[in-house]
Amino acid sequence: MPVLAQIRWDVDPVLFELGAIQVHWYGLLFTTGFLIGYLMMYRFFTWENRPLPDLEPLFFYVIGGAVVGARLGHIVFYNFGYYILNPIEIFYVHQGGLASHGGGIGIIIALYFYARSRKKQPYLWVTDRVVIPTALAGMFIRIGNVFNSELYGLPADVPWAFVFERIDTIPRHPVQLYEALAYGTIFVVLFLTYRFYVYRREQDGTPLHGFLSGLFLVLIFTARFGLEFFKAPVSDLVNVLPIDMGQLLSIPAVLLGLWLIWRALRNASALRAAD
Repeated sequence: MPVLAQIRWDVDPVLFELGAIQVHWYGLLFTTGFLIGYLMMYRFFTWENRPLPDLEPLFFYVIGGAVVGARLGHIVFYNFGYYILNPIEIFYVHQGGLASHGGGIGIIIALYFYARSRKKQPYLWVTDRVVIPTALAGMFIRIGNVFNSELYGLPADVPWAFVFERIDTIPRHPVQLYEALAYGTIFVVLFLTYRFYVYRREQDGTPLHGFLSGLFLVLIFTARFGLEFFKAPVSDLVNVLPIDMGQLLSIPAVLLGLWLIWRALRNASALRAAD
């Protein structure tokens, strides 16, 4: 086995302690991702002359939807039987157990309630902007998973394999880093598409509402589907099907994304034809 296949990872997930309060790397990275997202949304609102006082409620809608959705997604999709028998542990978020699919669904629902009382911010206009920093936040969260030694990959003999010593002594794919790299790349693609395509079309009077949301779903969940093949199973579905729960849930997300892209382009073409 290559020498570099022994990258030993035994970092304490707790960054520091203040009395009885523990500050975790995961929490710091989670918070950093969403704070950067807030600053990005501030820039989008400024560019497009949207009311800045709406930023604070938008921020809390996104955070609330992400956390509640991710927790419920973990419970429903991955460990429903356990939590039925131990309902009090539903609230033990500090012990881990957040599902990205559930977090995505939570944000989608939360943004519906945010946008329905703001006629100048259509629902798909909002989601098109929110998905850009969401991809970046996903990158930070996956790095946080590395510090928690969770969501690790299958055994591997590649030169960059990690030994998560808090788990076992087996070299594994650092699939969390694969996902972080994928999400970071997707963030760049989304931002450049917004700045040099969607934003310009909006200024020309032919908005593409839903285009970026669809592109986000297609790219994120295609990447997620492929990278799940390198990840240690977290559900029993692989005993029944050749794919796991994460891949199964990614399929409708990709299909929805393709439909949103098609719908946005169709509506834009109809607007141009009407002119």
